[in-house]
Amino acid sequence: MTRTLAIEPVESRSKDIGETGSGGDEPRVDGAAIIYRLYDVGYAISLEDASALLGEQTRGRVRPLRVEARAIQIRNPPLVVALGDHEVVVGASRCSATLTARLFDFGVCSFQLRVDAPAGLAWSEFTAFANALAESSRPASIIDVELPALLSRIRGAIERPALAPISEDYRIYRIGRITAGSATEQRTTMAESQTDERLVALLVGEHRRLATTARRELIPYRFSYYDDDLAVLSWESALVIEPRVDDHDIEYVLEFANAQLLELRVFDLQLDEELPALYDRVEAARARSWPRSSGRFRGVLSDLQTRVADVTETVERVENALKVTNDVYLARVYTAALDLFREQAWRRGIDRKLAILRETYAMLNGEAQAARMELLEIAVIVLILAELVLGIVRR
Repeated sequence: MTRTLAIEPVESRSKDIGETGSGGDEPRVDGAAIIYRLYDVGYAISLEDASALLGEQTRGRVRPLRVEARAIQIRNPPLVVALGDHEVVVGASRCSATLTARLFDFGVCSFQLRVDAPAGLAWSEFTAFANALAESSRPASIIDVELPALLSRIRGAIERPALAPISEDYRIYRIGRITAGSATEQRTTMAESQTDERLVALLVGEHRRLATTARRELIPYRFSYYDDDLAVLSWESALVIEPRVDDHDIEYVLEFANAQLLELRVFDLQLDEELPALYDRVEAARARSWPRSSGRFRGVLSDLQTRVADVTETVERVENALKVTNDVYLARVYTAALDLFREQAWRRGIDRKLAILRETYAMLNGEAQAARMELLEIAVIVLILAELVLGIVRR
């Protein structure tokens, strides 16, 4: 069923989307905005069971298609789920939209809403279209409706189902056809023709002229493989210019990187919440009426050991879900995305918290061992005293 969702134009915009702009030399584009929202829905998802539960809605397991994608190893490709068509109103234009979801075996459900822009927009008009979607919270309401419905259908395929309190958002602006405006642009490659001002306005929403250093920080990565393609990455969004309709490999690796980032953020949050609770449990164990009992930390130690093993195993599984074996184009885009998302910083934070858990385990285990030795020493002393007393009595 097709539903209509209205998105109000930005107040500062002087003309409706689709209305011809004044810049005659601007390039004109045919493209779309793809809005991603990713959720952690459980410890793991059995993709085979999910496929059986969803039936005809599934669209199979997908991998990158380029030749150089052989340098990327994906242990368990995500499952694609079709969730229907929608109609989204942006400014004065009614745009068709398609909602799909990808299920990752490490417990992430990624929704993507593709909103097709009107054909032949000038670059400034396409930027206005993109900014309108970015500034509106209403497209997320489509996903908010579909999320519980999808989770209820695949619940039997989710191990330890639980919706994490945080999600990850990302936007990709996909341009399939671009007509160069000026004669200079017609003689340059796609990467050379896209100015920093255009890219910053589209990806960051900043229309004032920025300093060179600020532009480099906001859009640090640009990649091209052919003269007619371009990928530009920023923290919250990316631009993909790709004339081949069936080539979605850049979007694929960017979505994968966002899914991995979400998992690291979720585990970091969980460890942040668990450390204070751990300290409270340790203090409660020490305050028991028999403080030198060797078994007072047994429950805490067991939970600590399980939690450390659980987090370590899951983080390794997430990071090994997609492995790069060679420095080719797609691999460089993927690695740059991880660097841009500060994946190593999140991983170091998790490692520090895991180190605290391991140190706490070692400390409590040592304390329990010391208590056990004290009890043995007391028992030996009691036995010696008993022998002395019995010897005296026998005399």
